[in-house]
Amino acid sequence: MKYTRINLMIMTFAIAGISACGGGAEPDQTGAAPQSMVKKENVDPMSNTGIGPVAELILPAEIDAEMAKNGEEIYTLKCTACHKPLEKFIGPSPKGVLERRNPAWVMNMILNPDQMVKEDPIAKKLLMEYNGSPMANQSLTHDEARAIVEYFRTL
Repeated sequence: MKYTRINLMIMTFAIAGISACGGGAEPDQTGAAPQSMVKKENVDPMSNTGIGPVAELILPAEIDAEMAKNGEEIYTLKCTACHKPLEKFIGPSPKGVLERRNPAWVMNMILNPDQMVKEDPIAKKLLMEYNGSPMANQSLTHDEARAIVEYFRTL
C-alpha cells in the first residue's frame, strides 16, 4: 500500500510536470509575417532622396575621372569589407545603383546609414533583404561620399 501511494504521487507529479511544459498556446502555423513586417510603402526609388544632409544631387553628363579615381580609393579602403563592386556580398553591389536610386538617396545612405535604415522605406527593405546587416557608418565627409558616387558611375 505504501509503494502504491508513492507511485501514485510520482505519476501525478510527472503528469503535472509534462503538461506544464506544453506552453499552452499553439504557435502560428500560417507562416504569415508579423503585421509590422507586412506594411508596404510604395515609394518611387528615383524620386526618393532619402533622409540626411543631401536634398538634391544633379550629376553632370561627363564623369570626373580624377574624382572617380579618388572615390575608388575611398571605396576600396572603407567599403569592400561588405560590398563587392560587381556582385552581392554582405551588402548590395553598387554596380548600377544610380540607375535604381536617386543620387541624393545614395549620398544620404553613405553619409547617414543609421537614420536611413530606421526611417527610409527603401533602406528598411534592403536591411531585411540583407539579413538585418546594417551598413556601418564610416563617418565620411560630403566630398568623400560624392567621390564614391562618382566612382559608382564608372561601374
